[in-house]
Amino acid sequence: MARRKKIYEGKAKTLYEGPEPGTIVQYFKDDATAFNAEKKDVIEGKGVLNNMLSEYFMTGLTNVGIPNHFLKRLNMREQLVRACEIIPLEVIVRNYAAGSMAKRLGIDEGTQLPRPIVEYCLKNDKLGDPLVTEEHIAAFGWATQQDMDDILSLALRVNDFLSGVMFGVGIKLVDFKIEIGRVYEGDFMRLIVADEISPDSCRLWDIETGQKLDKDVFRRDLGSLTDAYSEVAKRLGVMPKASTPMTKPHLIN
Repeated sequence: MARRKKIYEGKAKTLYEGPEPGTIVQYFKDDATAFNAEKKDVIEGKGVLNNMLSEYFMTGLTNVGIPNHFLKRLNMREQLVRACEIIPLEVIVRNYAAGSMAKRLGIDEGTQLPRPIVEYCLKNDKLGDPLVTEEHIAAFGWATQQDMDDILSLALRVNDFLSGVMFGVGIKLVDFKIEIGRVYEGDFMRLIVADEISPDSCRLWDIETGQKLDKDVFRRDLGSLTDAYSEVAKRLGVMPKASTPMTKPHLIN
């Protein structure tokens, strides 16, 4: 097998040059990090679960007309995605107060917000991904006003889709973060959802019990992260419901 050219390695994924121009192979690692990588561990099977869950969500976005970078799953840990120019922002949509927002504003965790709130953070690990406003974004040229209008629209559409999917399997979508990329088709530029959508990037709580089914399980030492992610996969039908939690899950094609 020919050696692939590594393009980028992050905390949870490694990107390689794809087989065709304009494509990238996205490899999901088992690494788990929290608190800006101050807490680290390797959770066997996590990358496999995130690969199949992100495939499920991105395919769903495509089916409802929300553009994204996903092309196809290649194997248990890799998927082929469209290359794009990532806007250096994390786009966070919050439906309930949790995490940094609850602390920052002194709101009880779990409080339903009067409407979905969209926040932006600068993608910069050294600075701890600081919260920024649209004024910062425009002033420093990270995105244009038209970009911001389109990003807001994309984020809220993703929220509508994910909220409905999760509610249907008894899960509350507390919040999530996505990244947005630019793709160029001749002189035409459009924005698409990129990176991943998985329990690594969402807060997911069981509607009835409040049980956390996301990375907060790792952040707060609440049990097995693999069990939590497997539960989400089972409810969504991408893993057999009868199967027991496992370190090396198998996929349903």
